[in-house]
Amino acid sequence: MTLLKELKYKFQQGNAVVQIILVNVLVYFTFSLIGLFFFLFNQTDTLSRFMQWLMLPAAVPNFIWQPWSIFSYMFLHEGFFHLLFNMLWLYWLGNLFQQYLGNSKTYQAYIIGGVFGGLVYMLAYNIFPAFSNQVANAYALGASAGVLSLVVASATLLPEYSIQLFLIGQVRLKYIALISVLLDLISIPNGNAGGHIAHVGGAAFGYLFIKLLYSNSSIPGFLDAIYHAVSSWFKPKSNLHIKHKSKVVKNASSGKPNQLEIDAILDKISKNGYESLSQKEKDILFKASKS
Repeated sequence: MTLLKELKYKFQQGNAVVQIILVNVLVYFTFSLIGLFFFLFNQTDTLSRFMQWLMLPAAVPNFIWQPWSIFSYMFLHEGFFHLLFNMLWLYWLGNLFQQYLGNSKTYQAYIIGGVFGGLVYMLAYNIFPAFSNQVANAYALGASAGVLSLVVASATLLPEYSIQLFLIGQVRLKYIALISVLLDLISIPNGNAGGHIAHVGGAAFGYLFIKLLYSNSSIPGFLDAIYHAVSSWFKPKSNLHIKHKSKVVKNASSGKPNQLEIDAILDKISKNGYESLSQKEKDILFKASKS
């Protein structure tokens, strides 16, 4: 199997987190190679202008001419370590989120969290006087808002869940999320203000996303409908038509866990941790994450 075919296979078979990481990595190395070409021919200014059309501008007039940037900016990175740290965060906590809520909710938390963070960034730059001299030339890029959305969503879903941190030991998710948000807030005056503001916006969406998910709001259903409509555009249509006999159709015996079971298990995890679950409850969550 060639490298290209192997990457394609992993992209198609992997979960949402794997697919998001692969897209970010592919975009980074593609633009890095293009950048090398432009450098060799002394055309770096041309590449910079092109990249600017994909980054998110703070100025509203600039955004009107490039509305796609509210999505494209979250797949761009300034350098390798910018990419690396974002993808490590995404891998460690995004996989935990995906395990409990599945691919659909993972995509929603990342993409809508990134959009929300971008909008908060634009709003802040156009409201606060501290940015009045910068707004015309300010641009944002990076996956951090979407990643922080998943980090805070995971902590809101499983606040007592603990993970092992190097040189620190076991730390609960709620403290990791809280410290991350506080560090972004106090770092706003110290450089990269737009990036830190977008992070806070993404984190705010992650919190709201979980709270809305377990409320009586119709918003989660609306987001699900949008996700399934958009994802259907990218699914290959099969020409194979299969007819099922009525006696084969199953309803209650389909084996799929219902939402009440999942909610009860998630409440138990929130109070007592994942290890308090029985094997049957773990199996139910595993099945739910595949749906």
